[in-house]
This record gives sequence, C-alpha cells and structure tokens, in this order.
Amino acid sequence: MSQENTPFRSIKHVAGMLPKEEMLEVSSRYHSITFGLPADDSSREKRISLVPNAVGLLVQNGHRVLIERGAGQLAWFSDHDYAEYGGELVEKAQVMKADVIVKVATLSSLELEMIEPRTTLITSLYLSSQNEDYFRKLISRKVTALAFEYIQDKTGAYPVRRAMSEMAGVASVTIAAEFLANSNYGRGHMLGGFSGISPSEVVILGAGTAGEYAARSAIGMGALVKVFDNSIFKLKALQTHLSHPVFTSVIQPNVLLKALKSADVIIGSIFTSSGRTPVYVTEEMVSQMKPGSVIIDISIDQGGCIETSHPTDHRNPVFQKYGVTHYCVPNIASRFPHTASYALSNFLAPILLQSGNVGGVQTLMRDNVGFRRGVYMYNGIITHRQVSDYFNLPFQDIDLLITAF
Repeated sequence: MSQENTPFRSIKHVAGMLPKEEMLEVSSRYHSITFGLPADDSSREKRISLVPNAVGLLVQNGHRVLIERGAGQLAWFSDHDYAEYGGELVEKAQVMKADVIVKVATLSSLELEMIEPRTTLITSLYLSSQNEDYFRKLISRKVTALAFEYIQDKTGAYPVRRAMSEMAGVASVTIAAEFLANSNYGRGHMLGGFSGISPSEVVILGAGTAGEYAARSAIGMGALVKVFDNSIFKLKALQTHLSHPVFTSVIQPNVLLKALKSADVIIGSIFTSSGRTPVYVTEEMVSQMKPGSVIIDISIDQGGCIETSHPTDHRNPVFQKYGVTHYCVPNIASRFPHTASYALSNFLAPILLQSGNVGGVQTLMRDNVGFRRGVYMYNGIITHRQVSDYFNLPFQDIDLLITAF
C-alpha cells in the first residue's frame, strides 16, 4: 500500500483544514516608574523607606529613584551611598514630582503643597497624629495613598507591622530600663533580677507581637513579668512561644490595679483593627502607681491604652504625671533608624519591583488583594473605614472603586 493511500494521509488532510490559534504578539506589562524619597524632619522620623542597595535593585530594573539630598543621613546612609547605587540626588521640589512618593512619615505641610495631582503616596498612616485638613488636601489633588502598615501578605498577616512591633517590644524594655535608672525620671533602679534583691516587676498589656517581644526581653533581664490580654488564645500562644512560665490574666480592673500598684514598668501594647485603642488603665489607676515607675505606651499610635498618655516625639520623649514617667513616642522603631530602615526596605523593595513588572502601582492594587488592603485613598476618595469614621469623611469601598477606574 502506498503512503498516499494510508489513513495517515487523510488525517493529515483534515488536520490541515482545522482552525489554528492566531499567533499574536504579547506585549510586556513592564512599566518604568520614577520613585521619590523625600527627607523627613528629625523630630518626626529618622528612618528611610529604601536603603541604598534597594535603590540599586530598582535602578538595575529600569526604574528611576529621586532622593532628596541628606534624606538618609539620620539613618546613617550618606548621599554618596545612594549615588553609588544609581540614585539621583535632587532637591525636595523635584522629588515631589515623582510618580510614586515613598516615605516613612506622612507628608509635611510643605510637601503637601508640592505634591502633584494623581500622585501615588506610600507612607505610614499614624491616624491619631493626623488632622482632617491633611486628608482634605490629598483629596483635592486626587492622590492615591497607601499605608504600608496595613499591607497584608498572602497569609493575611501584616509584615511591616510585625517587624516594627518586634523592634518596639524589645526597645520598650531597654527604654524603660534607661528611664527607671535615671535619677530625674526614675528611682535609680536597675531593671532586672539580682541575687538577694526582689526582681523588677513589668506589667505588659497585650499579648500580641510587641507584648511577646517585650516579655522576652524583660524575662531575659530577670524581671518578674505579668501579661494581661482579653484573648485567652493569645495568652496561651504567648506561654507556648516564651517557653517560660509567666503570670497571665484577662483584663479585670481589680486584678490589673493590684499589679499596677507594685509594678516598676508598664508597657501598653494593645492593638486594635477597629479604630482607637481601648483605654484599660485609667487616670485613677495611674495615680496609685509608685512614684518613679515608668510607662511605655506602644499603643499611642492608635490613641494609647493608658488614659494619661499623649503623643511625644524623639526630641522630648517623656513627661511625668503623678510622679510616673510616660514615654509615648508613636514610632519607637525610629529610635534605631539604621536597623529599622533595613526592615522596611526589605519589605517595600520587592513590592515596588513587582509594581513595575505588572504595569504600575494601580495594576498591582487591582491584582493583589493584600497590597490593596493598604490603600486608604484612591484617586482622592477615602477607602479606609477608620479614616472615614475618624474625620467624618465620605467613604467608598476600594474593591468596588478599583473596577470602576
């Protein structure tokens, strides 16, 4: 039988008549972005959002990074370091013309006036430290703004918040030790436990990340630690993670007051996802604490969980009330700007790279739910319920808006 008469010939003939997929040219979604890094006021913030090698990574992938001269100085990164990695050193006015402004603190009043319409802004939020006028100015310029502490990963966790909480928890104990030993603010008392001397007592409100790391540090120094939280699950998890027996209790006023009266240090590390932190330590309770004891209110960026707290800054970090020293700096991690800048940069740089690879920040918002959770303003529209409720501003759901634009 000849090959022409075989069944294979008919199969070949039929296959040649079948429709084929059209070969279309697939264009890359890559989008070159100009990022801007303005300098922060030293009294507000010492960290910088991107370290020099992260800037180099962005530049190597075709992006521009405009850096205000001296922006990294407070975190011990020189202009020369940034220039070596391809960063462009310019004045603030030029930085504020970038496509995406990446900054740790919120914009200053000068930067608010300079920001271009429809710019994308990535900063922290620190809602309790803001005012309505700040958001109205962003609204008028139709800015899209994200708070990096609200960006979630694939597990639903908050990587930036966790990293900063770990640092704040450890730092809270070292700061407390510093002021407890100070003759003007404390009682000349060394935090810890020593042979023949009763150990220092540290009361921690909140069994989350900051509370856990504060407990680790205090236990390591030999202090007697008591942890209060209204979540039994968190208290049990804390006990497991510490591998060390500590006193734990739900927040009952009588039990808490008894602990406060004998405490040398109080660390407030309550976090809430629904607005202002509840106040668990009243002014009356504070008035019954030992003179020379120290309060570190880590929760102050959400209003504070101690009634006598009010925000302070790194220049004037403490005040006294009823003889009790209060440390209420919202951005405690900024006390260690070099280390904290690396932690921020390690999280932000891959996200910024990804935004360029998918076609821009707005595309990443649409495609990445966790990234979208960080958006609190979209093209001048408030999309974060807490911001809306706090300042009585109109709110729209980001998931609905993202499909409309």
